[in-house]
Parts: sequence; C-alpha cells; structure tokens
Amino acid sequence: MTTFSAEVAWERGAASFIDGRYSRGHRWSFDGGATVAASASPHNVPLPYALAENVDPEEAYVAALSSCHMLFYLWLASKKRILVDSYVDAATGFMETVQGRTMVSRVELRPQVTYAGDRPNREIEQKLHHEAHELCFLANSVKTEITVRLDWPVQISRFSAKAARS
Repeated sequence: MTTFSAEVAWERGAASFIDGRYSRGHRWSFDGGATVAASASPHNVPLPYALAENVDPEEAYVAALSSCHMLFYLWLASKKRILVDSYVDAATGFMETVQGRTMVSRVELRPQVTYAGDRPNREIEQKLHHEAHELCFLANSVKTEITVRLDWPVQISRFSAKAARS
C-alpha cells in the first residue's frame, strides 16, 4: 500500500471567529516542499473572507483529475513511441445539487496535445485517452462523471468513473 499526505494549516489571527467573519485562507504543504496558498471558493464564502487569488478545494480537485489523466496519457504515448511536445487541458468542473447533496458532479477534460512528427490518428488518440482514464487512480476513486472532449465543444469520447470501476 502507498500512502500520501499533506499538511493543511489555518490560523485565526485577530478575527473574532464566532461571528463567522474570519479568513478562510490557509495553506497546503506537501512532503516535497511545495506550499500552496488555499482558501474556500468565493462562490461559497463571500469576499473578503474567501481569498479569490488562492486555490480552492474544488479547483484543486479538477486540477488533480486532469493532472492524473495527463500523466497516464503521456506515459502511454511514450510506451507507444508517440512523441508528445505539449499537453494543455482546459479542464472544467461542474458543481450542482444531486439528490439533495452539493457536489462536483462532472468534470470535462479538454486536452489539446501537440505531437512532434506525425500525429496519431483519431482512433489511436481516443484509445490512449480511454486507457489513461481507465488507469487514472483518481478517476477510479470518485463518483464524479469525467468526460474527455478532444475536439470541444464537439464531444468525442465519454467515460464514466463509476463505469470504470465496475
């Protein structure tokens, strides 16, 4: 078994706290030394108590899913000797209420991959994205529906994290 850890730290400072008027700003620290300024989303907590310039958990969730997918895509492409020059994903998460619970119910990944030399045909590219989704540890860990759109806004492939686990 592999374990992962992060330290999440917050301090009240001079705020009274019990009136609800306190900063939601905090920090995430990781074992490799990276520290990320975090906060509640200004969509959920009004400014100035949320810090719009900080990463919020919902954004981090979308970024983590996108990053996991990308890393597996790059690994698969390298094993097939497909030379990738760049990979950019304009990922979007959608928060909504489902069965009375607010959740990030859907995440759309919109990868734009640039290749050196010949670009793989559409079928190979779709297969690589499908395999990356199936292998992604995070996609296998969540209920969120994850869609990969290669030629957005036209939907090309659709993968359900729930279906990947069954």
